[in-house]
Amino acid sequence: MSKVRSCPGRLAGSRGSSQATRPATGSVGATGAARGGPDGPKGARVTDDRLAPGDPAPDFTLSDADGNQVSLSALRGKKVIIYFYPAAMTPGCTKEACDFRDSRSDLSDAGFTVLGISPDSPARLAKFREKEGLTFPLLSDPGREVLRAYGAYGEKTMYGKTTVGVIRSTFVVGEDGKIEKTYYGVKATGHVARLRQDLAV
Repeated sequence: MSKVRSCPGRLAGSRGSSQATRPATGSVGATGAARGGPDGPKGARVTDDRLAPGDPAPDFTLSDADGNQVSLSALRGKKVIIYFYPAAMTPGCTKEACDFRDSRSDLSDAGFTVLGISPDSPARLAKFREKEGLTFPLLSDPGREVLRAYGAYGEKTMYGKTTVGVIRSTFVVGEDGKIEKTYYGVKATGHVARLRQDLAV
């Protein structure tokens, strides 16, 4: 079960996306029709909203691979790297996870906490963690509420076809809980190296 909380206000567009406004109640909304895709349930809502540097990072509480609840708010005062990936134990997602694993020590020394989020169940995440020796929390978002809150679930092009699903994305959240960097639609190979370069780690 996941919980998502966000501050009300204007959600700025990023990398060509249109600007949108969050509901006045402060709840996380989604725009677009209900559509299904290969990595999303039929009827799942998608959103074209994207976060930009300076936006408050939507808070969330998700289960990790062991079923423990992890909240972004509990990490306030720390720098956090949140990365979203489509599916555990697939080639691209394995490559990206292993790159984060191999960089974890340097990132940790620089003050960064890494969180990986996907729609996978905690049980599958546990298998992924054990198989690849992953040393950072993997969080389960089966309802895709957090993915939508971060604009990481929507239309994407795969093999020349437009589909709906998880958009591989990474966010750097500052100690004040605001977004510092956004990376939408990244490639698994080379992304962590680029991120480290941008962070001077």
